[in-house]
Amino acid sequence: MRITAVETVQVEEWPHLVWVRVHTDAGPIGLGETSYHTEAVAGYIHEVAAPYLVGKDPTRIDLHHRTLTKSLMALVAYRGSGAEIRAIAALDIALWDILGQIAGLPIHTLLGGLSRDEIRVYNTCNGYRPGWKRRPGDPGDGYWRLLPAGRPEGPYEDLEGFINRPEELAHSLLAEGIGAMKIYPFNAAAEASGGLHVSAADLRLALEPLRRIRAAVGDRIDVMIDFHSLWNLPQARRIARALEEFEPYWLEDPVKMDNVDVLADYAATTRLTVCGSETLGTRAEFREVIERRAVGIAMFDAAWVGGISEARKIAAMAETHHLPVAPHDATGPVTLIAGNHVVMNAPNGLVQEIVRSYYTTWYRDIVTDLPPIENGMMRPLSGPGLGTRLQDDLLRRRDTRIRRTAV
Repeated sequence: MRITAVETVQVEEWPHLVWVRVHTDAGPIGLGETSYHTEAVAGYIHEVAAPYLVGKDPTRIDLHHRTLTKSLMALVAYRGSGAEIRAIAALDIALWDILGQIAGLPIHTLLGGLSRDEIRVYNTCNGYRPGWKRRPGDPGDGYWRLLPAGRPEGPYEDLEGFINRPEELAHSLLAEGIGAMKIYPFNAAAEASGGLHVSAADLRLALEPLRRIRAAVGDRIDVMIDFHSLWNLPQARRIARALEEFEPYWLEDPVKMDNVDVLADYAATTRLTVCGSETLGTRAEFREVIERRAVGIAMFDAAWVGGISEARKIAAMAETHHLPVAPHDATGPVTLIAGNHVVMNAPNGLVQEIVRSYYTTWYRDIVTDLPPIENGMMRPLSGPGLGTRLQDDLLRRRDTRIRRTAV
């Protein structure tokens, strides 16, 4: 079997996403995905990766992963989660998809089988509109595209919900059996000061959703806090102290993940669990934060960290340090599925992130199948490979652009 062509697929409606399709002469077509800076990702794929892969055996996944990450062309970005690593991640996911289709088995079985039949989910409280501001000056209020109160696009306008009606949101999640939620109430203050200063008034305002959630439902729901790496160390410590009375499940990315000493210092000064980080790329960076005890939960993004190949190694490394892992998902449906295959196999898999506003709407416009969720628990897809493919209509849309590198 040989790879005959590599395609990138971009759709104007979702400009933050790029999909890859790896074609073979035996029929299987592998699907991968990554997100953000998609022109740079697609450029690397067609300039460097696809010319290497075309004509190769798609089942030699580790060889291709190592060749691309260690080649001269990747020396400028062999760590981190830059365009090259994210492109390699999308291709790696597609190659695992091909291998599963050849074997007639889901990826989680190829990795060693299920460690559990289902896994708990938590809801990241975003709205319906995907993506961060892509450049300075993009429209929208605040770090995320926040709709004004009282103008929901649907029942799961959960970003506006946690800010303006957190009690209602908590009850809504519990009614669906979802017992955990992630919010980011400190982002507005971070934007206002550049992460340099949080006033007493800022603290009171940001803590208000947690007070209201605890008053409404008590400890029946776990609350994760995401800081998006926006704060400096002194302010991150101050916020952690203020949060202790509310017992958040974890504190995610409190500072920028470019100084392990600072992160380890932060983790040592709070009794709360630190989670990190979707922003880290490759197992080399995870090794540092794990060995320095800078995190208590390792969060990876399969489409940013280097693919399924890298994610499974990170999970195994975390297991040797008695740490759980949790896959990131707030970007695209293939990323959700790829991370779920890894976490369902990993003995130390803790929880699965979802964004219910995405999962119930535009994710379904992109792929044919998603892992089912019932009563707050997700079951893995059982079809060969990823167990999903792009919707046929997506490939025929007028706003779809397909680039192809072939023999």
